[in-house]
Amino acid sequence: MNNENYCPLDHTMNLIGTKWKPIVLFHLLDRQLRSGVLQKKIPGISNKMFTQTVRELEKDGLVIREVFPVVPPKVEYGLTEKGKSLKDILESLDKWGADNSKPPLN
Repeated sequence: MNNENYCPLDHTMNLIGTKWKPIVLFHLLDRQLRSGVLQKKIPGISNKMFTQTVRELEKDGLVIREVFPVVPPKVEYGLTEKGKSLKDILESLDKWGADNSKPPLN
């Protein structure tokens, strides 16, 4: 890798820069969640996209997947230390969104 072309922001965006990754990470900031509970916290995400997203986050070392040997299978997701290090960034994005958006009209 040529260091003069290296961009830390590009690296960060490659890890968390999709539509769903920051949302998944944000919901895991406080605690581990069962797979179904986590998916329900993310309206609009399909099963396929949820699975793809958590697999990519796991591959990149941001999320840990824990499978419990019970029937029916129980799967929980949580943040790794690397994932937890994104806390300030994710909370800043959430605050910015709250400060700069209008609530939906019902």
